[in-house]
Amino acid sequence: MRTSLIRRACVVALMMVTTMTPAAAARPAGDTKAPGTGGHARLLGERIIPHKLAFRGTTVGGLSGIDRNPCTGEYVMISDDRSVLQPARFYTARIAVDGTGVRSVDFTGTHPLRQPDGSVHPPASARDGKAVDPEELRVDPRSCRYWWSQEGDRPSSAADPLIQQSVRIAGSTGAYRGEFRLPADYRYTRQDRGPRRNKGVEAITFGSRGATFTSALEGPLIQDGPEPDLRHGALVRVTRQNRDGAVLRQFAYPLEKIFAASDPSSPWAPDTGVPAILAFPDDPDRYLVLERTWVAGAGYRIRVFDATTRGATDVRHMSSLAGRAVVPMRKKLVADFHDLGLSTVVNTEGLTWGPRLRSGERTLLLVSDDNFAEDEATQFVALAFRDR
Repeated sequence: MRTSLIRRACVVALMMVTTMTPAAAARPAGDTKAPGTGGHARLLGERIIPHKLAFRGTTVGGLSGIDRNPCTGEYVMISDDRSVLQPARFYTARIAVDGTGVRSVDFTGTHPLRQPDGSVHPPASARDGKAVDPEELRVDPRSCRYWWSQEGDRPSSAADPLIQQSVRIAGSTGAYRGEFRLPADYRYTRQDRGPRRNKGVEAITFGSRGATFTSALEGPLIQDGPEPDLRHGALVRVTRQNRDGAVLRQFAYPLEKIFAASDPSSPWAPDTGVPAILAFPDDPDRYLVLERTWVAGAGYRIRVFDATTRGATDVRHMSSLAGRAVVPMRKKLVADFHDLGLSTVVNTEGLTWGPRLRSGERTLLLVSDDNFAEDEATQFVALAFRDR
């Protein structure tokens, strides 16, 4: 989500390049262990790149998704620039991650994401209904093509175009290669149904070594109930499909309640949601889920959960979850960024697997979306994940 729409109350201390030493494992939050989960993570290190880094005629920033390309060994990151600074685009980089942390981030390329006719995407200001809001990118493990999600726009004004969210497929240079069919209940409407504005599909991941494709909405559908508050969480739909787009199952993921009260002088409501989901390579029912929350006066809270769909209700035929008896996905806290000893906690939105360490731990690499704002940062964080 583009949190640049929100006025942050805290100033983030930007650093040109920072590397942190390892910290203790994240503490559990008192949640009940879900069967089939139980991993935990510890900090390896972080690195913050220069703000608004100039690279090949573009401004690096807004990095809201990251994945590793198995065909090249490089990482691919999508920018959520809505063709305002430069055309909607992605970056490639060689990122060195080991037991000491993030040793280096070296950008190697950038390409615009193309429309079917080969042109770049116009900015939202064009108001022609063709603008995109890029949010997440995954590399197809079978073809190494890029599948990327964009939230479209559910406008607040009837005069503005309604732009459906989508998952599109691109080649290695950004050329359009097709579109993936999303579930019908993901469609925006002008009625009191469907996803809320800026709460559409951000999180996507391949599972079962490319045989399945899972997506998660950032927030609850309007008909599924209100957004989280200080007392209650919310249910967010997670959908597993095959490569042809057929819905296999759909689940309700329990989004946490808001962690702190807002500054009463702020006009901005808390913002929370699921910006990333990551499948376990060898377990089709298990995911890592990233939750990102911002509260005026309290800043960001970033948490990673180990979640399972085992035993969860299949809700694909439920038009509304409100008042229904639903068994949600079960989850366990893996890492809370406030417990890791980071230099700063910012708008982290991207999550992917990194290399395996000699200790047997698998690394996780996360990246933040700086919204191109002076008071935020593009931060890469490496965690060591140990399973149970």
